[in-house]
Amino acid sequence: MENTIALRTWLDDLNLAHPLVIAGPCSAETEEQVMGIAHALKDTDVNYYRAGIWKPRTRPGNFEGVGAIGLKWLQRVKEETGLKTATEVANKAHVDLALEHDIDLLWIGARSTVSPFIVQEIADALKGTDKVVLVKNPVNPDLSLWLGAVERLRSADIQKLGVIHRGFSTYEKTKYRNIPEWQLAIELQSRFPDLPLINDPSHISGNRDLIFDVSQAALDLNFDGLMIETHTNPEKAWSDAAQQVTPDRLVQIMRDLRIRKETDQEAAYRQNLSNLRAQIDVIDNQLIDILGKRMKVADAIGSLKKEKNVAVLQTNRWNSILGNMILEGQAHGLSEEFVLKMFKAIHQESINHQEAIINA
Repeated sequence: MENTIALRTWLDDLNLAHPLVIAGPCSAETEEQVMGIAHALKDTDVNYYRAGIWKPRTRPGNFEGVGAIGLKWLQRVKEETGLKTATEVANKAHVDLALEHDIDLLWIGARSTVSPFIVQEIADALKGTDKVVLVKNPVNPDLSLWLGAVERLRSADIQKLGVIHRGFSTYEKTKYRNIPEWQLAIELQSRFPDLPLINDPSHISGNRDLIFDVSQAALDLNFDGLMIETHTNPEKAWSDAAQQVTPDRLVQIMRDLRIRKETDQEAAYRQNLSNLRAQIDVIDNQLIDILGKRMKVADAIGSLKKEKNVAVLQTNRWNSILGNMILEGQAHGLSEEFVLKMFKAIHQESINHQEAIINA
């Protein structure tokens, strides 16, 4: 698949003065709930009203969606509010029902993107459709799998495409439900700059208090839009209660977000500079996170040395590390002087951590 400006025609045709906004409840629960939220979002920046009709759950026994009856509620949303509608599809049957009910935007979820078989089934069912089709990143950080899903849809003559960045699963405990791994989205963006890129801060954060910060980071990285789960009574939502915001909070988020647009002659320069600086910020945060993890390993080594009454400084080991890192640094365009300074500082911090444990 080649990048082409035609990839973003469907988005440009909306003539938006703000990022694309897809919002609505994680799950359609009742007709009253769906309509209440829709009317609350009617006169806001929301362009597509989302609601989960079929909800893939990790384990059985949890709420798995109301099913096809919810599509009739989305039809009513469109009739009464004029909002375009959106929902997730995971197989041919879902696609057929969604098209039958004239849903405007369909997305393929993270659990489906991991399977080329499922994606191909959906692509075949949608062949030649004029609906917008978005692909969420797979559960694990695999750029080829993500792009492969888009390519399958493109091969099925589906013209209105885009991707949704919803973060990635991890076994580590972090402040995010799904770690952003921004660099993968940045890599995708660099390969296909005209493919609309939407951020899903709800699933990345898993916590409504983080949604604004994640949204701002996405806009700083030149994302084209946001998908934010919205509920009139989030605490009592039947699924993903912690990550949903009220319509009023959504309006406030959109009002407070800094949308980086320039109209002067240096607009391109300013936009590029802002984007590159945002990438630097992402990488710097990753560096801090990695260094924190390294020091936790140093703490474990300190505990082991204390138990065995072993000296903190192991000169041979240190010289070996330093030599290897100088060579590795050179391979990445880093000067020997810089690598020496950096690893001496890291080594000293590791010694400080181990001495604190041994002397405790």
